[in-house]
Amino acid sequence: MGEASKSQLFGLVAELCVVVLLLLLCLCVRGGVMAQKAVFACDAAANPSVAGLGFCNASWSAAARAADLVGRLTLAEKVGFLVNKAAAVPRLGIPAYEWWSEALHGVSYVGPGTGFSSLVPAATSFPQVILTAASFNASLFLAIGKAVSTEARAMHNVGLAGLTFWSPNINIFRDPRWGRGQETPGEDPLLSSKYATGYVTGLQQADDADKLKVAACCKHYTAYDLDNWKGIQRYTFNAIVTKQDLDDTFQPPFKSCVIDGNVASVMCSYNQVNGVPTCADPDLLAGTVRAKWNLNGYIVSDCDSVDVLYNQQHYTKTPEDAAAITILAGLDLNCGSFLGQHTQAAVQGGKLKEADVDKAITNNFVVLMRLGFFDGDPRKLPYGGLGPKDVCTPAHQELARDAARQGIVLLKNINGALPLSPNSIKSMAVIGPNANVTKTMIGNYEGTPCGYVTPLQGLTANVATVYQPGCADVGCSGNSLQLDPAKQAAAQADVTVLIVGADQSIERESLDRVSLLLPGQQTQLITAVAKASKGPVILVIMSGGPFDISFAKSSDQISAILWAGYPGEAGGAALTDIIFGQYNPSGRLPVTWYPQSFADSVPMTDMRMRPDPSTGYPGRTYRFYTGDTVYSFGDGLSYTDYTHHLVQAPKLVSIPLEEGHSCYSSRCKSVDLAGSRCENLAFDVQLRVRNSGRMPGGHTVFLFSTPPAVHNAPKKHLLGFEKVFLGPRGEGDVAFRVDVCKDLSLVDEEGNRRVALGSHVLHVGNLKHSLTLRI
Repeated sequence: MGEASKSQLFGLVAELCVVVLLLLLCLCVRGGVMAQKAVFACDAAANPSVAGLGFCNASWSAAARAADLVGRLTLAEKVGFLVNKAAAVPRLGIPAYEWWSEALHGVSYVGPGTGFSSLVPAATSFPQVILTAASFNASLFLAIGKAVSTEARAMHNVGLAGLTFWSPNINIFRDPRWGRGQETPGEDPLLSSKYATGYVTGLQQADDADKLKVAACCKHYTAYDLDNWKGIQRYTFNAIVTKQDLDDTFQPPFKSCVIDGNVASVMCSYNQVNGVPTCADPDLLAGTVRAKWNLNGYIVSDCDSVDVLYNQQHYTKTPEDAAAITILAGLDLNCGSFLGQHTQAAVQGGKLKEADVDKAITNNFVVLMRLGFFDGDPRKLPYGGLGPKDVCTPAHQELARDAARQGIVLLKNINGALPLSPNSIKSMAVIGPNANVTKTMIGNYEGTPCGYVTPLQGLTANVATVYQPGCADVGCSGNSLQLDPAKQAAAQADVTVLIVGADQSIERESLDRVSLLLPGQQTQLITAVAKASKGPVILVIMSGGPFDISFAKSSDQISAILWAGYPGEAGGAALTDIIFGQYNPSGRLPVTWYPQSFADSVPMTDMRMRPDPSTGYPGRTYRFYTGDTVYSFGDGLSYTDYTHHLVQAPKLVSIPLEEGHSCYSSRCKSVDLAGSRCENLAFDVQLRVRNSGRMPGGHTVFLFSTPPAVHNAPKKHLLGFEKVFLGPRGEGDVAFRVDVCKDLSLVDEEGNRRVALGSHVLHVGNLKHSLTLRI
């Protein structure tokens, strides 16, 4: 090769190298991974000046390190750590930090702390929470949390995510019209508590008990379940809640989240409770979350809620008063900028002490210490080996599919119409505005999913299909209704699958529903297609909240009904697995499905859980509701049958009281058993469960209790649930440990927890067992 040719070759190679370097540089900039310029707190290798700082000494406790750091800050610098966009302190080598990231059902791009790039373009999108809750599988809640935290850490290590995730939402789904009910585990306090504990543990649990993998946050505390209904806004809504309902219904999930889940954060809500903004209520924050439940972490406001209580609720006269009252109530961090703007003036005006600010930011710093934020380069720390390869893994994507399969609920199945056999069906009509959707399947607080399998794609992979949307969208207005093509497709196919329901245009944050009927002309579409169909009709409802589908439930022309929630990125594959019998449905409804008459007569603003016979108020949720239902909490069918046999349960439990107790001389209906009197007051309920069919499947065993009719007790309430997986004709044992003080107690009218004396009836399926509690 001549010199000229060599020169040209070297020139081309040099140009190619420049291009490659530029591409790598772009990648690094987009991915936020410019390691040579990145600043990590307490990174002594890159910044030797921090080596001698006490807060950088990893051998100290998190509390000691936080105290050292606080002692080095000016008041102005301290105030910068009260807001979600925490300011940098270059003189101490501390970079800026964004607290706000979300991971409701997968790492989300909602919130400025997290984003996607060419380096990590997507993350696993699990089913929306309401469908995962329908699995009633506590081990699944934990597994999803672990997968999400792995992907979150992987993204953090390349500069695409924070370490503090403001999830999960564990508010009680009190009213079927609530737009955010989709984000919650449903209407039952125990299910919500178990979900909170499992998901939070999965997110946070690290190899070192004092550390955190990522920090979770249970929200929105408390009695928050109205967004925008008939012009009534969450920002100014005053929830009037009795002490009994507060402690009996709204508080238990948060209590479990803090005590059992050891969550790192609790978020206070926008609304007022009995006239006091939750973020300014010292009884709720400092008194309950911090003192009674012993939160090991920080309390954060919902975004701009401090601004809201001043500017919209007009709760204080000045912004400085608003800053002071929230920090004194126990607030540590403000999502928003309000505390950053007004706290210093509050201190200088004597409305707040600098020590109060110190206390708040100390709680924030301790969490960051436990996360390793002040330990230098995250890639050199535990979980530092996680990266893009650990996001959207095959295992995580399969878990998303399995979660959807476990949650999907079979509500109707006439004459065993399902499962379908792909061998005997030659053609299928797939009809409906949700039949070929993508983003609808992942609900809100979503991230970019690894990929989608739509219902149409899943079904088409099994049998030849003809697709007709029937409506342009779920709004299904009269103008967009396309009845004739849909009817023709159904008339020619061996089977018809109708996939309808809702999306975020119908129910979402800041948008509650007014009606419980299917949107627009969907009912007309379903009825016309069912009438025209040549073969069986399978109706699939994709939604977060319940609908009044009484017409379909009672129709002989609709063979089967499935509720699919918002089933996540693999929703179409999971739905197909169930329709064609590759998976036996095992989901159960986590909410009551009410008739439209409920929405017509009961205002969403009425927070009372218990019925009022004198006015005809029917109460709410399966625990108290006295009206008609379309479907009940816990409803769900299988392709096989399960039987229950009671092996062991006591008929009598004696409660020891000290000599001379007043209940020995008077007829007490209930007793207060706080403290040591609860020790050793527990018993086992042992059951044998049998799959009497020929198909393997999962089955949720529910243990309910009907307590004595005292203190306006629930009609029944859930004591426990266990999901078992059994082969054909298989048997399994299930045991429940029942703690008398915790599980069989009631909240009285004053908000005190008491154990009711008398007959308690335990329910498992069709089994009933009477148990007497006496002194």
